[in-house]
Amino acid sequence: MTFALLAAVVAGAFIGLSLGALGGGGSILAVPVLLALEQTPAQATTGSLVIVGTTSLAGAVTARRAGNVLLARGIAFGAVAIAGAVAGARASAAVPEPVLLAAFAGLMLVVAGLMVSRQVRSRRGNSAGTHAAKPQLDDPIITFSPTFMCQCPRALKVLVTATAVGLLTGFLGVGGGLLVVPALTLALALPMGYAAGTSLVVITITSASALATRAGTGIAPDWWLVAALTVTAVAGSIAGARLAAHTDTRRLSAVFTALVLLVAAYTAATALPALI
Repeated sequence: MTFALLAAVVAGAFIGLSLGALGGGGSILAVPVLLALEQTPAQATTGSLVIVGTTSLAGAVTARRAGNVLLARGIAFGAVAIAGAVAGARASAAVPEPVLLAAFAGLMLVVAGLMVSRQVRSRRGNSAGTHAAKPQLDDPIITFSPTFMCQCPRALKVLVTATAVGLLTGFLGVGGGLLVVPALTLALALPMGYAAGTSLVVITITSASALATRAGTGIAPDWWLVAALTVTAVAGSIAGARLAAHTDTRRLSAVFTALVLLVAAYTAATALPALI
């Protein structure tokens, strides 16, 4: 147990550093780390929700203080995503563990692809460090006063993307920040800087909803390991954010992408034989 706790502390620090320095993606390693520490897939995805939700909450508070969170829009998007999170959490408990692992490996490949794409755009200069003006909150999608008004195409877009985000979080126990940010830019037309901060609010809400749904299933991870991962991930995310302000993180991002690909390959190799 002492070795497992030490490993959890080291892994949590790395996850937090990745989240803070790269702005997303680190939490996807929480499930493989818990699996390596002899947790079952169900226990790992449940414990991951605690790690992801707590780390996202801490990050949301920091981003809010920096003025990079549109709280009302984040809460609204998260509220719509709750139904998907609940459904995903229930589905996760019903599927065989090899299927859960295979789905998780597929998600890791998607995340790695998104990280590669982001690195390519960065090299081309499309992700210059400029901040768009803060969008105004005077363009509601649905209003009831003084008359009923509905931007129905946008409303449908919000419903579909938020539900998909909730399903992802509930089913696989990950925040999916690299997927939530594009969802917010697509559905709510948020500038990238505000989408990154606001996504933390969404992830906090969906993680809490999925965890509450799993509370009655009897799935209990090793809470000491989860606590160690959570505390060090939060501390690491703060250190990572400071590191990002003074360091070129492109090499770190490349190393992290390679790590995600390796872990995805290992997870797939573990899951596929059981599916055949």
